Amino acid sequence: MNDFKERIAAELTAVRGRSLAYTDAEDDLLVRQHSPLMSPLVWDLAHVGNYEELWVLREAGGITPLRPEIDDLYDAFKHPRKNRPSLPILGPAEARRYIEGVRGRVLDVLDALDPENPDPLHRDAFVFGLVIQHEHQHDETMLATWQLSGTAGLIRDGELPPGKQGGPEEVFVPAGPFTMGTGSLPWAYDNERPAHRVDLPAYWIDRLPVGNRAYADFVEDGGYDDPRWWSPQGWAWRRETGAFAPLFWTRDGDTWWRTRFGRPEPVPMDEPVQHVCWHEAEAYARWAGKRLPTEAEWEKACGWDPERERAR
Repeated sequence: MNDFKERIAAELTAVRGRSLAYTDAEDDLLVRQHSPLMSPLVWDLAHVGNYEELWVLREAGGITPLRPEIDDLYDAFKHPRKNRPSLPILGPAEARRYIEGVRGRVLDVLDALDPENPDPLHRDAFVFGLVIQHEHQHDETMLATWQLSGTAGLIRDGELPPGKQGGPEEVFVPAGPFTMGTGSLPWAYDNERPAHRVDLPAYWIDRLPVGNRAYADFVEDGGYDDPRWWSPQGWAWRRETGAFAPLFWTRDGDTWWRTRFGRPEPVPMDEPVQHVCWHEAEAYARWAGKRLPTEAEWEKACGWDPERERAR
């Protein structure tokens, strides 16, 4: 196997390591639905294997289906998450055996791959990038499920990357057109296509995400109790939910605490605020004398190189 294929094999191994680490738990926790917003964790585990079987083994490798009878169970479009616990899905042990069997054959397909093959799935090993990205997405879903479950002890934080110090609080984006979306990036979604020109007036945009300290100032200034900062829909949401701060935040004396993967900890004031919805973000921005950027404004500020006239 050449270096190119070895890098792909390493990426496949790394993402599978994440999936197995996030499902290294008692069977009861894996088959339980921790939130109607999420699938049981064991569904996600088998689903990534079924996705690999469909695309790598059957479509790219031409291999006879291994478990065609389970295709319907793991069709994410057919079965909403809230209904998946009622399906006869694979149990934890069987799911692990299934994805292991699929992965062994996937590596055989990789070994035989010709990246010069003009077939879209083969060219530049597209299909392997597809399944690697897909599994990372489900790993993110698993993390969200564990956060909603409130179960402590399984997920541990790694070292945070060092931040860049200094720099302006805001940046100026000149008026003019830019190309939004893509027509060439291989794993972009359909709603990011086709690439098209958008002309925007000049604007200023914050260089960094809103931090917990700034958002706590909004909360402590009575932001959740003042309808001036909320849209009518947002205020109705606030009253219906009884929200008083970001989800998972609580107050103990002068200290804000949050629950992170089941563990209480003081809110880290220098980190970006998390677990706020669109209504909360809009209310904060209005309180701060600003507004939320549009999707086009955000994409141009973050990704457009005006000198080279292309996306970075």
